[in-house]
Amino acid sequence: MKAQAKKDFRVHEFIEKRWSPRAYSDKPVSQGKINSLFEAARWAASSRNGQPWRFIYATKENKETYDKIFKVMVEWNQSWAKTAPLLILTIAKTKDEKGRPLGHSMYDLGLALGNLTTQATSEGIFLHHMGGIDPQIARELFDIPENYEAITMIAAGYPGDIANIPADIAAGEYAIQERNPQSEFVFSNKFGE
Repeated sequence: MKAQAKKDFRVHEFIEKRWSPRAYSDKPVSQGKINSLFEAARWAASSRNGQPWRFIYATKENKETYDKIFKVMVEWNQSWAKTAPLLILTIAKTKDEKGRPLGHSMYDLGLALGNLTTQATSEGIFLHHMGGIDPQIARELFDIPENYEAITMIAAGYPGDIANIPADIAAGEYAIQERNPQSEFVFSNKFGE
């Protein structure tokens, strides 16, 4: 298991344990646990209770859909994500029925993904969130309506053997995580102070 970076302040154990591996084992994620992930996302807060998130997922047992989701990722992510037993495409409703932008939908999707991530950690499932996707390929493969947009991809499962991913990626798999100090992003007077 990956060594944990020292936190500057106390955080919940599920935040402490969260890690984004790139090497996954063949152990499947059970349907019951998958349902729990999406139930956690379901109960996230959202602007006007709009719940603008949508998800398309597949396990390796559903090869046809798994292969389609896999095609949405950029090549670099494909090189390691192929080990994940579960792939999740995240989608946000970006416009209402009249074509007006839904300005908070990305925020709301983020809240849903925060819930999903916390639930996954509580279940011993590890997620790797990725921005490296092609939304147009997703739209074509999954008939995503014009008022929705594919946003990110998630690889999910249990940590596996780094020998199963490219060596240049494996080299950083167990590096200690680093984060910017709070002083760089938390201000109390004005922006930057």
